[in-house]
Amino acid sequence: MIKMLEEDKDFLESETQLTDDQKIEIAKWFLLNAPAGEIQYVAKDVRAILKDENIYKKAAEESFPSYNKSHLICLEFPNRSGDVLITSFSEVDKDEYLDPRTAQVARVDHVKQVCKDVRPARDEELPSAFVEEYRYASVGSAMDAEIMKYVSETYPKGICSVYCTKGKDVEEPGFDFELVVVISAARHSPQNFCNGSWRSIWNIEFKDDIQSVEVRGEMQVGAHYFEEGNVQLDAKHKCKDTTLIQSPDDSAISLVNTIRHHETEYLASLQTSYLKLPDTTFKDLRRKLPVTRTLFPWHNTAQFSLTRDIEKELGIGK
Repeated sequence: MIKMLEEDKDFLESETQLTDDQKIEIAKWFLLNAPAGEIQYVAKDVRAILKDENIYKKAAEESFPSYNKSHLICLEFPNRSGDVLITSFSEVDKDEYLDPRTAQVARVDHVKQVCKDVRPARDEELPSAFVEEYRYASVGSAMDAEIMKYVSETYPKGICSVYCTKGKDVEEPGFDFELVVVISAARHSPQNFCNGSWRSIWNIEFKDDIQSVEVRGEMQVGAHYFEEGNVQLDAKHKCKDTTLIQSPDDSAISLVNTIRHHETEYLASLQTSYLKLPDTTFKDLRRKLPVTRTLFPWHNTAQFSLTRDIEKELGIGK
């Protein structure tokens, strides 16, 4: 990313070619496309290249909120009483985000990526008691408890939350409502020149009229290796499933098993793809015919021996 920024330095600094608005748009592009956990590094370079605090400030103010929400970053409360996920589902007002587990609302500074203060959530910002039976239970196996157990077993340092996005005022059976499960796990190791993240969002719609639950999932994996190079992975996958409406505890167990199944299946498919890279993708990067105009015998590479050829050339073979 830094190399890309350096290559565009002259382009950004050209006063005769670019207006301030154009510079802002270019700066925003770099910020929004920063790999997981690297936006602060990119911002530092963009700021140095622009050499204009007003332009940088405007680009940052427009980019950081979108980046933070799309990357599902997690911020710790100032009093260390909990964490809050920055998502479009938890946003209750500008720069304010709900943590339904602690029933607190965090006010954040997007550019600095810190939580400034917290306040108790208002009643209208929380689901009804009926919906809360499905979303969270202080005793039992409601959705929040089951998904926490799954994430702790599956993703090191993973964070999750369950939000009610539709029908949060529903007080009794007979009406539809929707929960959204958000899972975010990141591993940042810039000292080892690599960063990565897992993000998944599960929309769970309870349809009372047909007594079914529709599940829509979207998973995204990002990785960046930049030791003497710049290799990035950005893989996405969507899926759907359905199950029957059950009691809050049984629904939670069934739905988390559904999430576990699809995420495990997707991770397995990624691993299979990586194992096949040498025989598929990397092979396709070669020209079909080498300069000799003869196909390379991939099916029988054992016939080639560097040692045998050297011995023959030096006349030291048997």
